[in-house]
Amino acid sequence: MVALPLTVASGQVGDAGRAAAPAADRGDAPATDRGDASAADGGDAKTGARTARHAPFLLGIGLATAARCGPELTSPDGIEAQTCVLTQGEDTWARAYYRNATGESLDSVLSLMGPDDRTVQTHCVTGAGDEPATCETPREHTRGVPAAYTAVTEFASRGSRGALLLRSGSNS
Repeated sequence: MVALPLTVASGQVGDAGRAAAPAADRGDAPATDRGDASAADGGDAKTGARTARHAPFLLGIGLATAARCGPELTSPDGIEAQTCVLTQGEDTWARAYYRNATGESLDSVLSLMGPDDRTVQTHCVTGAGDEPATCETPREHTRGVPAAYTAVTEFASRGSRGALLLRSGSNS
């Protein structure tokens, strides 16, 4: 058995012999997405399940999450980071995985950049502890294709003139 980091387990993960299917086709969609349906209105007359044209894909454990991540980077100062763009259903957001071994609290900003010059920034709490941590932007409705999104995390010394210690990107 091989253990993979969280960021490696991206895309549609499941049993190799089982294909992902729209929730309505498998029957485990919420009750509001199922119901009596005839073949004329896009449903299966035998089972009563509606055929979802744009239903998100499920793996039996919820919506599949796709992750596009840049490389794991380490600064000479002791910061390790990896930045990802995540897409689940119709939502997209950024996540940074990091570890701060500098012994000092740092300033950090995670930016998600999308189509039409849209940018969402989150100031991350980066304490002096040496434990792995994460930071996320709020989720937003995906506009366009997920590949149009990129994310960058910047870590700097505290203060208005803090030196940039590490920049990690989702497409580096």
